[in-house]
Amino acid sequence: MKSINKKNLFFLVRKDSYKKSENLIKSFEYAFDGIIYCFRASLNFRIHLLFTFLVFLFAYFLKINQVEFLILIATVTSVLVLEILNTSIESLVDLVTERKFRKLAKIAKDCAAASVLLTSINSLFVAVYIFFPKIKLLINL
Repeated sequence: MKSINKKNLFFLVRKDSYKKSENLIKSFEYAFDGIIYCFRASLNFRIHLLFTFLVFLFAYFLKINQVEFLILIATVTSVLVLEILNTSIESLVDLVTERKFRKLAKIAKDCAAASVLLTSINSLFVAVYIFFPKIKLLINL
């Protein structure tokens, strides 16, 4: 009989984890589980959600137009999506490396984090572009 190593044992225990859900409602449950996990496990995700709330609060009080609102939605969503992907990549790297240091694992995690950083910086530029003229008008009044 073939011996079972540690990696094979993982796949035997989690034999159903690779399957796709054929139930649409279950698929949404899994997606919401991912969002809930990120909220509970990732401080950065919670910080992004706080800034999301503040951005939309500013948008409401500064009465931005529909196009600006859509741009804000797209920008904020991109940051949140990349933060979720970053968390996913970090978890997967930890699983594969069994939490041991590997140079390529560090590169994967750093690059995933860099994507969130660049998108966050972009969101600041978008916010300044949309909010600054409106704040300037308020101050001049």
